Amino acid sequence: MPPLNHILVATDLSAPARHAAERAALLSKELNAKLDLLYVANSAPFERLKQIVAPNDDLLQRSVDAGKKHTHELATHLFDEYGAASGVQVMAGRVVTEITREVQDRRTDLLVCGAKGQSRVRHLLLGSTVQRMLSRMLCSTLVVKQPPRNEYRRVLVPVDFSASSLRTIELAKSVAPQADIILLHVFEAPFESSMRLANVDPDTLKHYRNVIKKDAVEQLAALSDTCDLPDAKQLVLQGDPAWKIVEQEQDLDCDLIVIGKQGESALEELLVGSITKYVLSESRCDVLVSL
Repeated sequence: MPPLNHILVATDLSAPARHAAERAALLSKELNAKLDLLYVANSAPFERLKQIVAPNDDLLQRSVDAGKKHTHELATHLFDEYGAASGVQVMAGRVVTEITREVQDRRTDLLVCGAKGQSRVRHLLLGSTVQRMLSRMLCSTLVVKQPPRNEYRRVLVPVDFSASSLRTIELAKSVAPQADIILLHVFEAPFESSMRLANVDPDTLKHYRNVIKKDAVEQLAALSDTCDLPDAKQLVLQGDPAWKIVEQEQDLDCDLIVIGKQGESALEELLVGSITKYVLSESRCDVLVSL
């Protein structure tokens, strides 16, 4: 996989976004990657406010000026605290549109943003802006949930043996070169419910599951060898993939999950997309979504 040469932080200057910028600074130093901070003042609400509240006051420009001041202060903090020099870009416009344009123009390898964890409703944990960015992502996207304390040390990589699994593992190795990588495959035995309805005896069902698991274990070992990870921990579990990923993240005390955005087929695109969305909402650690 080519090196990660450029990291772009999309910040709204909130506390979660500050944690994201700090994580990006750590990665920038570790990977020797160029770092830029981007703040976009959302123009839509200010256009409406100007009509209603202050027709003669350029509220949007005031927001841009304030954003510029605070973004430069964030850049200074990152240099003083982490020794990471960062460029600053501040503009007005539609947030997702401008972020997407900057990612494309700068040939960004990694977009970093903060997850908004203020809601008490867990499935709303991920901010709407982050969700829209992920739907239009042109590069891998790191969603930061925790204040960074050091480099990533234990990374969980769920795989489904599609071509995207190789890319996801290589991305994990690039972003966390010193971390322990754990490969996880979760399987669901197809047609098991139909077999139960047909009163297939328990021993036959058990043998059926064991055959599927044995095949998955062999595939995971081969994938580990292909990716030059002979010492990586390998787990093959049966159950709901989304639940098992979050369960293992917490049981194994992982600080990063690296997961693909979607699978290769139309069916997998829907299935894996829903799994990724669940992991983004329910996990406690940072989540890196690979293209």
